[in-house]
This record gives sequence, structure tokens and C-alpha cells, in this order.
Amino acid sequence: MLRRKPTRLELKLDDVEEFDMVKKELESRKKQQEEVDVVGGASATSSDSKSRDQLINERIGYKPHPKPNNLPSLFGNLQF
Repeated sequence: MLRRKPTRLELKLDDVEEFDMVKKELESRKKQQEEVDVVGGASATSSDSKSRDQLINERIGYKPHPKPNNLPSLFGNLQF
């Protein structure tokens, strides 16, 4: 495998200005989202977390099933 020498990257003034603009925009969005969360209250957060968990489970294909607590439910309605 051939290796080449590292390429030098130059940062221009336009790149720095663009980075600052994008950073300020993201910070303003984050502040707006925090304000909405504060106004929504804690009840909205708990329902969002449940729906978020459900979305994640659907995305990865996980379907949780409750475990039965007693033996008859393990084997169905078998009679001896």
C-alpha cells in the first residue's frame, strides 16, 4: 500500500465567517427549543420520552413482550 504525504488544509476568512454564522444559527435554534420545553412542562417531556422509546424500538425491530409470572401461563392450558 502506498502512502502519500499529508495534504495541507488552509482555512480562509470566508470559512471562519460561515462557521460563525452556522454556529449562531444552531445556538438560536437550541434556545428556542429550550423555551418551548420550559413552556410545555414536565408532562409533555414524559409523553415524548415514551413515544421516543417506542420509535427507537420500532426502528431497531425490538418488540418487548411481558414475561409471564406463573407456570400455567408458560405452558398454556395443559391439563394432566
